[in-house]
Amino acid sequence: MLRKCYPEDTDKIYQIINEAAQAYEGAIPDDCYHQPYMPIDELEREMARVIFYGWEVNGELVGVMALEPIKDTTLIRHAYILPEWQHQGIATRLLEHLKGMTETPQLLVGTWADATWALDFYQRRGFRFLPDRVRLLETYWDIPQRQVDTSVVLGMDMGVEA
Repeated sequence: MLRKCYPEDTDKIYQIINEAAQAYEGAIPDDCYHQPYMPIDELEREMARVIFYGWEVNGELVGVMALEPIKDTTLIRHAYILPEWQHQGIATRLLEHLKGMTETPQLLVGTWADATWALDFYQRRGFRFLPDRVRLLETYWDIPQRQVDTSVVLGMDMGVEA
């Protein structure tokens, strides 16, 4: 079941993100990978500016994905599914829900260039690589330069007038 997440979900979202992010070990630069991948204070700051949605199974949150409207676009942020629940369509259902909520002309997602599974996921769902990734990352994300250097941006036109 899909639902909006609330502050009382913080501990579970923290667990989901940090368990799922273990997939990055060895796939992204070593200097960018650490555990926890997202410390609790960083998650709390993110929750103040993005809207998390989650997928529940038997009352347990097993996956999350967030939306962040910024300026003239919307970002997909923090898309994570617990490893034991991956490959069951949960991320697709979350993404489709968030796409339906997007009210801007463009939906963007940034991810690590070497996270091939994430790139494949978004491409299979209609996202395409955008050539101006550095400008987009610097405009819409607040990330370190090292992450800008090792990330890509994929986008989808939403057919919405600006």
